[in-house]
Amino acid sequence: MLTILGFGMIATFLVLIMLKKMSPIAALVLIPALFCVAVGKGAHLGDYVIDGVTSLAPTAAMLMFAIVYFGVMIDVGLFDPVVRGILRFCKADPLRIVVGTAVLAAIVSLDGDGSTTFMITVSAMYPLYKRLKMSLVVMTGVAAMANGVMNTLPWGGPTARAATALKLDASDIFVPMIPALAMGLLFVFALAYVLGRRERRRLGVLTLDEVLVEEQETVLVGAGKAASGTAGPGAGTAGPGSGTGAGLPEEPAADDGFRGLDPHRETLRPRLYWFNALLTVTLLTSMIMEWLPIPVLFLLGAALALTVNFPQMPAQKARIAAHAENVLNVSGMVFAAAVFTGVLQGTGMVDHMADWLVGNIPDALGPHMALVTGVLSIPLTYFMSNDGFYFGILPVLAEAGQAHGVSAVEIARASIVGQPLHMSSPLVPAVYVLVGMAKVEFGDHTRFVVKWAALTSLVVLGAGILFGIV
Repeated sequence: MLTILGFGMIATFLVLIMLKKMSPIAALVLIPALFCVAVGKGAHLGDYVIDGVTSLAPTAAMLMFAIVYFGVMIDVGLFDPVVRGILRFCKADPLRIVVGTAVLAAIVSLDGDGSTTFMITVSAMYPLYKRLKMSLVVMTGVAAMANGVMNTLPWGGPTARAATALKLDASDIFVPMIPALAMGLLFVFALAYVLGRRERRRLGVLTLDEVLVEEQETVLVGAGKAASGTAGPGAGTAGPGSGTGAGLPEEPAADDGFRGLDPHRETLRPRLYWFNALLTVTLLTSMIMEWLPIPVLFLLGAALALTVNFPQMPAQKARIAAHAENVLNVSGMVFAAAVFTGVLQGTGMVDHMADWLVGNIPDALGPHMALVTGVLSIPLTYFMSNDGFYFGILPVLAEAGQAHGVSAVEIARASIVGQPLHMSSPLVPAVYVLVGMAKVEFGDHTRFVVKWAALTSLVVLGAGILFGIV
């Protein structure tokens, strides 16, 4: 019964958010609450939620201060040279931009943190996608898949969890898997090329000058309408910084996605550029070296960035207020996801679902448990946390494999192939940073990415079998 209710809860959640019948936050809270009552454990709902919130509180804190930190870095112009350089290199070619998104996400993923990867990638690429009217779900999908493949790095999480759960050396799991993971990353780049060609056919190829001229004409027309009294509500209420640029209209505001390229915004701190760059490099190095917990690092980094770049209290309050919407959306989503995971684990649904899946593996597949583990890792790491899969289910799969002569290290290698899909799971807090900063509906992202991410995972698994790794 718990098995059926568990799958039913997950299916109900996915259907409702993909059909946009409920917001993700509402669905993450109300659906598990209803199923908890249906299971007959409504009296324990509070305990389950508190347990879930407690486990995810450090993640929520990390995301809150990370958003503030990288938001300030965008405000002060740290990423402006990157944005301008990519735009000049891509020459307003959608194909190059999509491929560049995949490459950038893969490179930044070397720090092992998905939230940081998505913040940097979106802050750099979002203005380009908005400027050329490209599909934003292409950006979020490609970034999520590239990060998912790179998430298998030993310091990324899954590999370390698999090594810990099965008492293995992380290098014995990861190093032999490098060829298979490389094939997965090449597949993501190839997919980005195909998606980029599709965007190129839809939009065409412009030169940088054509794009800028078209934008300037659009802004000038809008300014002309405002001057003639035909502008809509709010005309004439220019914000801070109006009047700059010798009377010419400024570039579109943040809502249009161009703030990162506006050379006249008041928040720029060119004299502090190298300080901010050094601070960011130090922060990322500290994360990789694990000198302090990540939430503490971002808390300290955000406080230092605000204090140095905006020493006046009103300016600091203004920057915090400017990013408050993103902070609230992401942290709210994390705490809502805590309800979902708390009920799923507290009621025992996830355990019964795992036992049912493992128990229905035919005996004939026993000698092929590595393949079975790889296939199961794709949906299971999507529907549950990495902790739940690697510490709850992987030991059971490894024990079943060893009974048929399959080594634990082969099972461990196969278990990490589902990560390209896992990074778009509704239970992964980082994905809400991705879709929130990109202003993409989670349901739209899910519809687009699931099939491609699952295919990427299968490519990694297939390459692993072909190379004799699993």
